[in-house]
Amino acid sequence: MTYRSPADEQHRLSGAELRAAVLAFATNPIYLDGEHWENDDNPYRRQLRPQDLRYLDFTTPLRRDQVLRHASLAAQRMLTCIYEADLVLLPQSELTPGTYEDFRSFYSSDNRARGEAIRPALEAYAFAFLEDEVIISGAWNTESLEVFLRELDGHDRNVLLATEKAIRHSDDPRRAARMWLIQRPPGLLSMASAMLGTVLGTLGEPDPEWSEIVIGRYGHGMHDAAHRTRYEHTLASVGLRQGLHHYWQYYLPGSLLMSNYFHYLGRNHELFFRYLGALFHAESTLADFSARAAALLTDVFDGAVDVKCFTEHAATEAGNGRTVLENLVLPVVQRCGPAVIPEILRGYQQAQIVAELAEEDFVAQISWMDEGKANKRLYERVYRAVLEAKVDVPVVRIAEPYGELSTTHSHQGDQLCHIVSGTMRFVSGFQSQQVLEAGEGIIIWRNRLHGAIIESDECVYELHSVGDYRTFL
Repeated sequence: MTYRSPADEQHRLSGAELRAAVLAFATNPIYLDGEHWENDDNPYRRQLRPQDLRYLDFTTPLRRDQVLRHASLAAQRMLTCIYEADLVLLPQSELTPGTYEDFRSFYSSDNRARGEAIRPALEAYAFAFLEDEVIISGAWNTESLEVFLRELDGHDRNVLLATEKAIRHSDDPRRAARMWLIQRPPGLLSMASAMLGTVLGTLGEPDPEWSEIVIGRYGHGMHDAAHRTRYEHTLASVGLRQGLHHYWQYYLPGSLLMSNYFHYLGRNHELFFRYLGALFHAESTLADFSARAAALLTDVFDGAVDVKCFTEHAATEAGNGRTVLENLVLPVVQRCGPAVIPEILRGYQQAQIVAELAEEDFVAQISWMDEGKANKRLYERVYRAVLEAKVDVPVVRIAEPYGELSTTHSHQGDQLCHIVSGTMRFVSGFQSQQVLEAGEGIIIWRNRLHGAIIESDECVYELHSVGDYRTFL
């Protein structure tokens, strides 16, 4: 017998209705493009590029091979805003009149209602692919589940392996490591909050253990011991700002997917048993992940980095997977019966897939950042070939004034950017940029995060949609 999760019964907006509802949400002034790359001590400003959203279709769910595209990034950015409107987020310094107004706007009834109106559709769009990725078959009982999960506990020793290689072999390992550290806050600084919704209620015997996990995330009442605080110390030790979403524009779709997956499970209580499986995956891999991360950062920064956040996890949380299994998963199965087992297994495997996609996205981004100068040189060959080509290549000519900042985004196919006049600073990631003058350009890889800012009175440039740039070599 094959088990599948029941289809979610939810109100679905039509294409036109959903597009209108998305635009109504995303045109809140706090979500519009800004003038700066970073959001300085303002956790309410989140650039959503609403100018793109009218052209995106969120009615047809993504396939796995599409989840790193710009449309997925757009959906994940909106979902992050929607989920975090349930959390109390305060800046690190005194509220100014401007940030207080943004605070009011972010938590306003209108903003929350507009977010909730589109949340089910965006969740279906962003996460439905996972239903097709995992199929649980066979007859399961408590005993077989226990044997299976005990074998899996700590089994995923390859976690972070591809990331380690990408950082260590990068042209600029420290830049790559900082880019990786920037990806963690969406989940690390708020994931315990995503868990809170699953604690409230009547779970019976697992109640104390579940609460203990949450309390542990918050340092058992001691601010300096909280996971978030420890991580902020790591960021500060390598020269990174600590404010939540300070580096919003550098978040990759895979990173937001991983963070939002836990919010998605925590918000939708019909997925509670799936959350158990995802939590087991996170806890059973945390110690090994943390040990690898501590060693990696120590090597890359020659010891001049605070890795206590990771070394403490490596030392104290080696048995977390077993604890979750024995004190949460098995008691819940004994209370609710074997019918919930397929969902627990599905949550474990889906969390594994989400982690793999996040790592794939990051590794590709580091490669793209490292190839910045090479892609600037390669542009000349491709541009000549495009001009000589017998096929028409779609092209858009754009003129922008001084200081115009293009919020980070990506393209579904490769693009060739050609500067007709003026100066552009092209950004492909944190501390990764190329200055492009008239007659110069760059190759933009498909699905790779990038943005730009104009540094002349005006800049006129062309974007040629070349599909696969390699066909022009």
